[in-house]
Amino acid sequence: MVGNVPHAITSFVGRERDIREVRKLLTTARLVTLTGVGGVGKTRLATEVAAVQPFPDGVWLVDLARVSDAELVAGAVMTSLGIIDMSNRSAESQLVDHLAGLDALLVLDNCEHLVDSSGALCEHLLRSCAELRILATSREALRIVGEHVYPVQPLSLPASGTTITPTALAAFEAPTLLLERARAVRPEFTVSEGEMEAVARVCHRLDGIPLAIELAASRLRSLTMSGLLERLDDRFTLLDFDARATVPRQRTLRALIDWSYGLSRPAERLLWARLSVFAGEFTLAAAESVCSGPDLPRGRILDLIDHLITQSILVFASTDGPPRYRMLETIREYGWHRLTELGETEARCERHCDYYLALAERSAETWNGPGQAAGLAELRTEHGNLRAALDWATNEPDAAPKALSLVTALRYHWCADGFLADGRQWTERALRCGSPDLPERIPALWAAAWVMLLQGDHDQADRALAECVARAAAVDDRRVIAWASSLGATSAMFRGHLAQAIQTHERVLADFPDDDDLTRFSLFQLAMSQAHAGTDAAQETARQAIALADARGEQWSKSLALWSLGFNQHMHGEYDAAVASTCAALEIQTAFNDRVATTLMLELLAWISAARNEFRRAAWLLGAIGSEWRRIGTSITAFGPYLATPHETCERATAAALPEAIQRAERMRGEGLDHDQVIVRTLESFTETTESVREDVLTVRERQVAELVAQGLSNRQIAQRLVVSPRTVDRHIENILGKLDFSSRAQVAAWMARPQ
Repeated sequence: MVGNVPHAITSFVGRERDIREVRKLLTTARLVTLTGVGGVGKTRLATEVAAVQPFPDGVWLVDLARVSDAELVAGAVMTSLGIIDMSNRSAESQLVDHLAGLDALLVLDNCEHLVDSSGALCEHLLRSCAELRILATSREALRIVGEHVYPVQPLSLPASGTTITPTALAAFEAPTLLLERARAVRPEFTVSEGEMEAVARVCHRLDGIPLAIELAASRLRSLTMSGLLERLDDRFTLLDFDARATVPRQRTLRALIDWSYGLSRPAERLLWARLSVFAGEFTLAAAESVCSGPDLPRGRILDLIDHLITQSILVFASTDGPPRYRMLETIREYGWHRLTELGETEARCERHCDYYLALAERSAETWNGPGQAAGLAELRTEHGNLRAALDWATNEPDAAPKALSLVTALRYHWCADGFLADGRQWTERALRCGSPDLPERIPALWAAAWVMLLQGDHDQADRALAECVARAAAVDDRRVIAWASSLGATSAMFRGHLAQAIQTHERVLADFPDDDDLTRFSLFQLAMSQAHAGTDAAQETARQAIALADARGEQWSKSLALWSLGFNQHMHGEYDAAVASTCAALEIQTAFNDRVATTLMLELLAWISAARNEFRRAAWLLGAIGSEWRRIGTSITAFGPYLATPHETCERATAAALPEAIQRAERMRGEGLDHDQVIVRTLESFTETTESVREDVLTVRERQVAELVAQGLSNRQIAQRLVVSPRTVDRHIENILGKLDFSSRAQVAAWMARPQ
């Protein structure tokens, strides 16, 4: 099924009637809200319904538990749907564009802390998207027109005072869940007939709330059922809640978490509270850095994390990299209240911010080398924590320098990793913090300008760059001036002022020859400006950028330099060479998440296809490109007239060459591909064409020589086999390498060994 609903790890006990009823409601109601106390199983019921509910255009789960700001709800939905937000348009309007006409189900989970904004978004989407249906979970209704509220009740229980037998107990959901989870933590666990009453009483004490039962069952690793019941009785009698604060079942859940907290050792409680500063998952290193102190030595953190996992306070998140952990949101919120009681919220938030600032700065400092893709992948994984750090820093007046430093350190995350919209939001928010005279503001201005340029907001970018240069000049920060100048040249190129762009890039390169990062950044853009201007220097500039990247083992700017080389080759009618350069650039981008760069490369390949009269391929590429720009939220026009013009030429040529029905079918085929699919399909398409060309280009004798090369024969051995001179074989090898655009015999051997 299309969508992102995760597969369940544990079995789903009961709720068959609930699933049937909710599914039935969704056939007539466009908004169904599952309401109920925290821990009652709203999320699990929603995901079970979503897993079996057929929707042609997919089922998409959006977890709002980590969204703290009402203004970020629509953005969170976009992220879950895979919509890359890089435009100046509102997230709401982009969501409407994406969902309009789709017969899909949107599952909005954990809306209770964002009821008003969630309700407003639901109402807007339902009014604008006729086929869309929404399944929401919240502790209270969203209170909008057309909403159907479905209260999720606790699991079924035997009536108090009835005679309990094993057969009778099995007919109820709550005890069935308790016993099943007990056997999961202790496979040999059994309950005697005499303990049936204790099972029922435990479930009653927990009000049949699934989360409470799950947590209680984890304690059966070391307690009997009777012992568990005894401890529940003791803990509940100690609790004293304000009756006005919450409904009884919510007090019961609070009581359960208090009980679990009380059973933990003092060091476990302290770590539980301090871990609540993390948003989503975190690593052991992060926990050690943020949570340790004189009262909690770093060396004890791992052991304590293990204990918290055993108690179901923490969840181990399996990954390919370092182990990661997370808390259920209810548990995390409880920990946050305890942290507040300890008076540690500000201190731990600052430690949290410092840790992720250091991580971001390390990523930026090591950018100039082979670890770029891995560094960006780490930042993507930590995106929730980065946002949490920025949220604290931008709301704490004394932390303004840290907020500015963090948005600057994350510049590649914003601009080369598909997070332009977040970059725009957080850089502008950081720039509004603190005194305008803070030194950290200066580099943050050019980082913000870079984001603005890629979004096509040239005027705002120019204003930010002007302020950056003025402030940097006042403190004689020449490197910042150079970065701002290079971005100013980019802005000039986007506006069509090529002479200004070329002159500025050349000046930056002359003034800072030893700054590899700045040099590579300026070189590929200079190459594009020169190619646009039709100067002969473009090819050499691009190759210089490629060579510099290779010397450092750097890949991101190399891919852009290859693209600029391909563009120049396209301008000169060298289409085969342009395809080779651009496909090499696109291949590199498979390790990154740079949607803008990737789409620009697809654009170039579409133009080349049309120029070679390969109009069907041009058509489906144009369809895919249109979808990509819509996902990003911008268009080719943001990058200046010199890219917009060939796009328009390609559009017209393709439309004129293909019958309307064929053109429409091909474009629809391209539009149906997601980001990863279009890259794979494009590379496969051009590889197939290249192989076909290579098959035709070799003579019969050259193919014989190539086959013998593949067998591992030397030139002298080939000469003896074919009864020709070694010099003739040398000439054949040179011809083969040139025709196939290879640089080694190994490439020839690999090509001959491929499946025919």
